[in-house]
Order: sequence, then C-alpha cells, then structure tokens
Amino acid sequence: MPIITKVSSQKRPGRYNIFLDGKYAFSASEQTVAEFVLLKGQELTDEKVNEVKQYDEDAKATNLASRYLNYEPRTVYEVLQYLKDHGIDNEPAQAAVSQLTEMGFLDDQKYVDLAIRQNLRIGTDGPMTISRKLTQKGIDPKLVQIGLEQIDDSEWQDAGQRVLKSMKSKIARISQRELERKMRTKLMSHGFSSAIADEIIAELDLAQDESEQLDALKKQGVKAYKRFRRLPEQERNSKIRNYLYTHGFASNEIDSFLAGEIIPLDELADY
Repeated sequence: MPIITKVSSQKRPGRYNIFLDGKYAFSASEQTVAEFVLLKGQELTDEKVNEVKQYDEDAKATNLASRYLNYEPRTVYEVLQYLKDHGIDNEPAQAAVSQLTEMGFLDDQKYVDLAIRQNLRIGTDGPMTISRKLTQKGIDPKLVQIGLEQIDDSEWQDAGQRVLKSMKSKIARISQRELERKMRTKLMSHGFSSAIADEIIAELDLAQDESEQLDALKKQGVKAYKRFRRLPEQERNSKIRNYLYTHGFASNEIDSFLAGEIIPLDELADY
C-alpha cells in the first residue's frame, strides 16, 4: 500500500504536493490536506487516493464559484460557464452548483426577482427586454415569466418615465400626436408592450394648449418650407402638406399654414 513520504508546499499559497513512495503523486489544497489528514507516513489505498482527488476537485470548484459569487449575484449558467472557462470538469462543477444551491447562494428565481426589482427602481428596460436579457443568462424562461407575472402594469411607470425623460423637451416643438408616437416607439424599443406604453404616456398629460400646438406648427412648418422652398409652388405645397401630416398635424392646421394664416407667406424666407 502506498505511503506518503513527503508533503511539500507549492509556490502557490494554500496548495501542497503529495509524494507517495518517494514519487510525486498529486497536489491538494490546504483544506483537502486537513480533511484527510495527509501527513508523512500515512498509507493510502488507490481508492482513498481517488477519493482525495475527487474531494479536492470538488472543493476547488466550490471555492472558485464562491469567489465568483462574491462580486455580484450570478445565475447557475453563469457559474457553470465560469468554472468551465477555468478548467473545471463538468462533474465537480455540477457538484459545486448543487452545494451552493442548497446553501442558498445560487437561486435563479431569486436572481430574476432581484433583477426585475432593480430595474423597476433605477433601470429603463420594459418586460420584454428584461425577459430577453435574463434568458440570455441561461435562466429558464418559465422562471422569468413567473417573476414578471408578479409585477402589475402600473409598476412599470417609473422605468418608462426614465426612458422618456429626455423627450419631454420636445413639447411645443412637435405636434402632440407626433410626440406621443415617438414616445410610444421609444418605449416599445425598450421592451414595453403597446398597452403599457400607452399607460405611461397617458400619465404624462401631454395635452398641449392652443399656443403650444401653434408653436409646434410654426417650427415644423418653417422646417418643411426650408426643405422644399426651391420646388415649384404646387409641388412645394404638396410636399409641405405631406410633411406636416406625417408629423401629426391635422388637415385644418396644415391648410391654415399653407394659407399664410400662421405665418405670412412672404415672411417665411425670413425665418
């Protein structure tokens, strides 16, 4: 039966080389050495050597994963991928994940709930974007759905308002209809559903008074005139009409602009 003839420390802190019958056999962590009392003169069967090696690999995987979790919460998939990238075989990696899960340090459902709540507090993602990001982290879509189902539509208001913060300055610069359309498009690009987007926009109270709508019509009308002023009058007016219509102005408002009732036509070039 092989006998431990030497236990020497490596340059790497906490690691030791184990020699059996005068020959190097394997390395082990300080934790493993203490667990199996690996001292000079101890006899080790082949079975015991394999047990020691397996324990050391499992402990290495668990310690590595624990340090990885110290920085921030992780998903099971992220931990497994991290261990794989650091040369840990699948068996000890799975054992580490199982142990950390039992200890409560790994829980994908809690990760989902935390991510959603953090976004509601300081983020700008809607439900669909959150779902995509979490599933990309290897989380079961069913767990993501469970987490999202706990959130009432009204709870997305703050995140949506943060998305639209920079757009509030456009009030009186473009028509109310176009502003609402742009806001809805931006919200949906952040993963909010059309229904939730409408609720968020409704809370903003974007209704413009007559003077604000008139200011917006002036700004956009002048912009359109400058763009098309070199065209023949009939074509120019057609282009301006189409431009203003697509920017959310009503037909009667466009007619007033083209008739010179908003800005006298002979003064447009001065703007």
